[in-house]
Amino acid sequence: MTIKQSTPPSWRFLMSHPAHFISCGMGSGLSPLAPGTFGTLFAWLSFPLLRPAFDEPGFALFLLTAFLVGIYACDKTGRDLGVPDHGAMVWDEIVPFWFVLFLTPEDWHWQLAAFLLFRCFDIFKPPPARNIDQSMKNGFGVMLDDLVAAGYALLVLALAKALLN
Repeated sequence: MTIKQSTPPSWRFLMSHPAHFISCGMGSGLSPLAPGTFGTLFAWLSFPLLRPAFDEPGFALFLLTAFLVGIYACDKTGRDLGVPDHGAMVWDEIVPFWFVLFLTPEDWHWQLAAFLLFRCFDIFKPPPARNIDQSMKNGFGVMLDDLVAAGYALLVLALAKALLN
């Protein structure tokens, strides 16, 4: 099955394999408009539900596990859709944004800034994110370019925090 990058897969496809359900963000990536933004919103809304279940080392291990699962899930889903980094695959936004939120102050102003920065860096893909996105057409590349975007967002947030203190 090969579908266009802009065409969301069906709910049937989403439920046909656990990798599809994960990589499509439990359905948040099926939005016909701005699926990456919807995936990031899913991450923001689910973070307060997930974070209290773990201590700091436990949440770091959870993030690492989610990243590694994402490599497999995004690779499998990309192959099944015939598009290595299909727009409906938003696990690559979810896990890195959870990481950003993990390191961001809990105040909603900081989280909103984190959301906006992450989305900007994810969309514009400054180096090396763009190179990774263009050259690594597999699950690792799909996950890695968004992790780079998360790094940029965290760097800007850290600089802003240093300037404001």
